[in-house]
This record gives sequence, C-alpha cells and structure tokens, in this order.
Amino acid sequence: MTAATSNDVGPRASAIPCWTRRVLVAAGVYNLLWGAAVVFAPLLWFRVLGMEAPRYPSLWQCVGMIVGVYGVGYLIAAANPVRHWPIVFVGLLGKLFGPLGFLKAAWSGELPWNWGWLLLLNDLIWWVPFAAILYHVFRVASDTSQGCAALPLAAALDEVRGHRNFTLGELSDRAPTLVVFLRHAGCTFCREALAEMEERKALFQRAGVTLAIVHMGKPMDGTLTLYRHGLEFAHHFSDPNCTLYRAFGLSRGSLGELVSPTVALRGLSAMLRGHGLGKIAGDGFRMPGAFVLIDRKIAASHIAAHAADQPDYAGLLKAAAAQRTAAAELTAATL
Repeated sequence: MTAATSNDVGPRASAIPCWTRRVLVAAGVYNLLWGAAVVFAPLLWFRVLGMEAPRYPSLWQCVGMIVGVYGVGYLIAAANPVRHWPIVFVGLLGKLFGPLGFLKAAWSGELPWNWGWLLLLNDLIWWVPFAAILYHVFRVASDTSQGCAALPLAAALDEVRGHRNFTLGELSDRAPTLVVFLRHAGCTFCREALAEMEERKALFQRAGVTLAIVHMGKPMDGTLTLYRHGLEFAHHFSDPNCTLYRAFGLSRGSLGELVSPTVALRGLSAMLRGHGLGKIAGDGFRMPGAFVLIDRKIAASHIAAHAADQPDYAGLLKAAAAQRTAAAELTAATL
C-alpha cells in the first residue's frame, strides 16, 4: 500500500509547474528572514515606520516566531506542493485575513495607515502566486487519467464496454453511432446536454443512429441519469480514466475555457432554466464533445471550444450523412 501511494504522488508532483516550488522557496526564505528580524530586532519596523515602540515587545517577537514557522512550512511544501497543499491553503488564508484585520484596526485608529506597507510585502504580493499554486494543485490532483496509458482511437474503440456489453467499435459496425462525451456529472452544462438530447430523441430516431453517451461516473450512476432524462434507449459508457475522451482528442480545458465570461453567462442561463449544479464527479477539467462514428471511423465531429459549447446534433448528422453518401458514390464510381 505504501509503495502504491508513493508512486502515485511522484507523477502528480512532477506534473505541477516548476515555478510553484520556486515561489514557495522564496516565501519560505522571506518568512524566515522577516521572522528572524522581528525576533532579534523587535523595534526595527516601529522605528522605520515612525511608530511608538510597543509596551510588550516580546509579544511582537512571538509574531515573528509564528511567521518564521510558516516559512518552514512553505519550504516543506516546496518539496511537493501537491501533497502539502494544506500548508499553502492555510498560508493564503492568513494572507487574506491579515489585511482584513489591519483595515479594521486602522479604521478604528488602533494602528496607523502606514503600517499597511508591511502588509504589501508580507501578504498582498503573495495572493496571486499562492492562489495560482492551489489552482495547479487542484488541476493535477483531479486528473483521473494519470498513470493510464493513452490509446490510439482504433484500440480505444474496443477497450471500453458499455452497460449493454458493446464497445463503440461494435456499435459503429452495426449502425452509424452518435457518440456524446459529457462534462462531469455535477456540471450544469452536462445536465443541459442531457436535456437537449432528450428533446432530440425524434431526430436521432429519424436519422437511424445509435446514441452512445460517454461519462466519467460510475456505471449505475450513468444508468440512473439516463433513465431520469428519458434516454434509457441510449448506450452509455463509464470512462473514469478518460481513455475514450483522450482517444477522441478531448483534452483538459484551460482556465479561460472553463470560467470565461461567456461560460459564466451561459452557466447562469442554464441554471435559470433549472439545470442546476452538483458536486464534481470525474475530471472537472475534461472538455466535452460529440462525434459520429461510421464503420469505426469519425464521419463528423464537434470538439467544444469552451465548457458551455453544445454540439449542433442536426448539423453533425447531416455532415455525417453527406460524407457517407460521398463515400458510397466514390466506391460506386471505382467499380
């Protein structure tokens, strides 16, 4: 068990950008130096800022010791930010609440406003880098595909079996197959996509396509979700390691693709229409998409440009039908 955990942490730690470690080392060294200055020269900052010396400088020295201890924590976190992210999180909380406490004290006249210069170096300049570190840690930790080999499309089509024991390859051998890849189950756009597919049932039936839905949840969760949306006729594939997602070229979204103003407005619209939000179930960064498979080949595709980008199912099926017709005419012409 211990070996498995160690092997898991290693790749995750190496996936985080190197600058995160450098930031934590810098924060650790800064805190140690600042804390040491306060411990060994407790009146230094009061003289620099022209303030009256405190009556009990030993209390101020205790603050310096606490800051120094945080510095040790940041140096420990620098060795593996993914494993030691709580240290970074607690540090960020301190750097957020510290300025709030200062504002209250300065507003009431307990502290002079020029004391804020200390906060600039101790707290404010670290907000963005610490928040960015936590973002990257969450991104790395939520990647469910780590440790799983990427497969080419031809191999992936027969790798994952759906709840009716068919693979996507087998389904596409029998009939044109519309493969829809969902976002994680808690995403409002995942719920919006399911509702839209429910509305398009007649379109799918007229086109004579098999509907296959790929998700990152558990098999039973997929069955219940499809039943709630009236899509029990569809095949669904549980793909928690994103084997199929990656084989079809669906990557993990960037911050701009996930939380841009466009995505925020579309998300608000989806929630107002009753699609709601839930807890993340799967890789929250994985992007959605839709493809039409014919004889194990992609005849039409829609790779989402952002998290809110929903496919035009009618357009996809029309494009796939046109390609199929063109291929049939070419085959007939060569005979």
